[in-house]
Amino acid sequence: MQKTEHNGIIEGVIWRQLLAFFFPILLGTLFQQLYNTVDAVVVGRFAGKAALAAVGGSAAQILNLLVSFFVGLSSGATVIVSQYYGAQDGPNVARSVHTAMWLALAAGAVMTALGVALAPFLLHIMNTPADTMGDSVIYLRVIFGAMIPSMVFNVGSGVLRAVGDSKRPLYFLIAACLLNVALDLLFVAVLGWSVPGVAIATAIAQTVAAGLVTFSLVRAKDDTRLTLKGLKPDMELLRRTIRIGLPTGLQTVMYSISNMIITATINGFGTSTVAAWVTMGKVDSCYWLINNAFGVSVMTFAGQNYGARRLDRAEKSLFVCAGLSVAAAWLFSGTFMLLARPVYGIFTKDREVVDLAISFMQWITPYYFIFVPIEMISGAMRGMGRTLAPTLLTAVGICVFRVIWMFFVVPRFPEMRTITLSYPISWTLTTAAFLIYYPFARRQLGFTKWTFPWTK
Repeated sequence: MQKTEHNGIIEGVIWRQLLAFFFPILLGTLFQQLYNTVDAVVVGRFAGKAALAAVGGSAAQILNLLVSFFVGLSSGATVIVSQYYGAQDGPNVARSVHTAMWLALAAGAVMTALGVALAPFLLHIMNTPADTMGDSVIYLRVIFGAMIPSMVFNVGSGVLRAVGDSKRPLYFLIAACLLNVALDLLFVAVLGWSVPGVAIATAIAQTVAAGLVTFSLVRAKDDTRLTLKGLKPDMELLRRTIRIGLPTGLQTVMYSISNMIITATINGFGTSTVAAWVTMGKVDSCYWLINNAFGVSVMTFAGQNYGARRLDRAEKSLFVCAGLSVAAAWLFSGTFMLLARPVYGIFTKDREVVDLAISFMQWITPYYFIFVPIEMISGAMRGMGRTLAPTLLTAVGICVFRVIWMFFVVPRFPEMRTITLSYPISWTLTTAAFLIYYPFARRQLGFTKWTFPWTK
């Protein structure tokens, strides 16, 4: 395997290397989020709140359900690539890269077929308001039609990050996002295509991003080089990918199902409430991109160091990343609370919608920091190949809890405040479970003594 002179992930000062790896991921995920955020801003400003609800309501939850499952499933390939790369096992790096890209093509084809066929049915069972149903069906079908390039980009970017390259995925996302913004404005503000316009713009941008990441892998000079001849699954690696990635995929499905049930409940409060929840969610998602970027960072650091048998460094990475993530949560929460009204005003001119969004935010935003141990511990465990227990803890503590809350608590106290309270309560319960679980997990992985950031 070709070796670089310096691999910052398994060498050097951890916090510096983490931040150098983290910021490109963060900027990349922020630009990725701009796909749907720009869609929401453009339709909200130029096509009205019904179009905004169509793009960001039930349709967004359905997209998250299928896309998150397959991205979670394919994350097993990213873990395998990072471990082999840390161990400097070139042949298995090559096989795992080709297996991952084959899985991306297969998953994208399955999602296209399911999404296009089942869009009206899924929207119906989510109690989608009648005035948004038609546009929601169109939006879903166009976006699902571009699932193959979407999966190729996500998996290809994961491969690049697994070997320590978090910059090129960022550059590709910036190019695709700028294209998406330009096409949104052209198709909606100029041509008046409304919801179909933003869907077509997103599909085109995703296809361009997939082309860029594929080109970079085809032109690679090391064992990550992608070839048409090698584009076939290694069945043993595919089984390992599914074994590692399936729990993560199922966890994201549980998240999506719980969010769909929450959305279906909120749909009963009317279009203004739906639009306010969508608006709050677009800004709220910016924090989860930060949190996810830290999760990807700790997964990559833990994976490569575990593959290199640097157990002390793997654990130090976990604690350092957790500290940085808590600081980021406090900073984002404070800034968001101060600037809420002007930020929400970007999405809509409707004062009722803005006021509702602010009231929802007050019961969720101050408590982001509680979630940090969940993301950090589960990310580190995924990087080291352990996904089942973190998945079960998260699924029960957050997803199952929220579903029970929606069915048994909300009917007794039918207010939006009751719905929003389920978030900080579920985070607190699940974080407690993870803090109890971690000492047992680390012993199973071969850790013999605790290694903190300040120890040598």
